[in-house]
Amino acid sequence: MRLLMLGWELPPHNSGGLGVACFYMARALSRAGAKIDFVVPYTASHSQTDFMTVHNATPLQPLFKNGMGAYDSRYVIEVSKTQLAMQGLHTIRDVQHRYIEYVEDLVTSKEIDVIHAHDWLTMEAGVRAKEITGAPLVVHVHATEYDRSGHYAGGNPIVHEIEQQALMIADKIIAVSNNTKHLIVQKYGIPASKIDVIYNALDIESLAGYIHNEQTYGYISSLKKEGYTIVGAITRFTVQKGLTQLLEAMAKACSKYDKLVLLLAGDGEQRDELLRLGADLGIADKVLFTGFVRGQEWRDAFSVVDIFVMSSVSEPFGLTALEAAHHDSALILTNQSGVGEVLSNVLRYDFWDTDKLADQLVGVATSHSLRQELAENVKHEYANISWRQVASTCMALYGRLGEFSSQGRAIA
Repeated sequence: MRLLMLGWELPPHNSGGLGVACFYMARALSRAGAKIDFVVPYTASHSQTDFMTVHNATPLQPLFKNGMGAYDSRYVIEVSKTQLAMQGLHTIRDVQHRYIEYVEDLVTSKEIDVIHAHDWLTMEAGVRAKEITGAPLVVHVHATEYDRSGHYAGGNPIVHEIEQQALMIADKIIAVSNNTKHLIVQKYGIPASKIDVIYNALDIESLAGYIHNEQTYGYISSLKKEGYTIVGAITRFTVQKGLTQLLEAMAKACSKYDKLVLLLAGDGEQRDELLRLGADLGIADKVLFTGFVRGQEWRDAFSVVDIFVMSSVSEPFGLTALEAAHHDSALILTNQSGVGEVLSNVLRYDFWDTDKLADQLVGVATSHSLRQELAENVKHEYANISWRQVASTCMALYGRLGEFSSQGRAIA
């Protein structure tokens, strides 16, 4: 199986979960027998990707703080950086067009069985590759513009149009949850029969042998020893993530039980707003910001958290919940989070219901047995899903598409 995979980032140059999911899916597919050409929009070393060929569509460096527009579609228009200008590029749309040109050249010299495009940034390139090669196109929806905008006003109309056209042209669509599948049907008018749900997974192998360093968050470790319960959110600070509601719930919880502290690990355009909100709510001393973290600091953040909250207004899946479960956290998820479809031993609430979240925080913090039961039982659930299973499902899907495509060409 010769697979052209189109993605916007890969570890260690990722700014979120999209690149992580792409990496582990591609590795599992390679182990299942796929030969993969993976195109990214930047130039960098990917030392752990010897299982596939990584192509660099532009000479740009990868580490833009915003992930080169992967998570905030405002940057389709607004981004203007020196590095971009040096390459004759001025917006993320310029980078996308250069990416499409690279893919056009690549597919003229490659035999491709299936094209697999991850998310809106690469959908146009996937459609163009399908036009040139006649190979079937799989569009993998990790998030929609509706998700990224937090369900407010539909988001960027340019991005919505890109998604709409690609979803219509795709031979098959993969959604990361049933929530996402339903949204694609409702907001984009795509037949449900065209969409397969394939959940993300956790690569336990990559987490083996990790040793927590208490010095990374020494102050938090000292608070834990004094009996404080650490509530954590490890995420991007965007409207999609429901962090203003989380702070409001935290303030209500602290009014009932004082020994709570909120750790916010990450960064984003809402950072200053959240800082001000914490002060306005009177809990500035209860909210700790780490800034953007990766590597050891990222893993250590998971390790100090007792209660992990996924407060998202709309979360197609939510890999961080699986990572938090692996690090012995009790989980509280919004009903709007797709990962809740594969986890039962969690507490749930609607993102807007700050009273219920506050009660749940106090309940778990004041009951050691409840916290322990949630943390232990959820591990049995996340251990039952794997990237190997994901790859097996995808390979079967590719095979069906290949057979259908071959029949169509034979009739023509």
